[in-house]
Amino acid sequence: MEDVLQKLRESNARVVVPLELPTEDQLVEVEEEILISIPFEMREFMLKTGDVIYGSIEPVTAADPQSHTYLPEVAANAWADGVPREYVPICVDGDQYYVITQEGEVLLWSIDEDAATEEWSSIWHWARDVWLES
Repeated sequence: MEDVLQKLRESNARVVVPLELPTEDQLVEVEEEILISIPFEMREFMLKTGDVIYGSIEPVTAADPQSHTYLPEVAANAWADGVPREYVPICVDGDQYYVITQEGEVLLWSIDEDAATEEWSSIWHWARDVWLES
């Protein structure tokens, strides 16, 4: 986990208006909006990487309700597109969603196939294999 976090921090793009890390209170507010718990590993991930801008995919955020990556908005779209309600989206990639289960497993959910097509054992493995490679 620490090596992935370090690589993300080193690769973080410098932008005019940077993202902010979410607070615990903001994560609780997001959970209240989406009516499901954010899995523990995703919560930790968001608290440590929620301000990182890197690569071609954009993980969900919780600090700015106006952002296009704001978790409640992305979740509403994902669930409307057919992603099972028990999964919490991590990010959108075309017509697919990376989602996390309550147990912490990450899946690539294909809307076209209405099924998971790939999986990772943790969000940190997903970040290493997918986000850092994007």
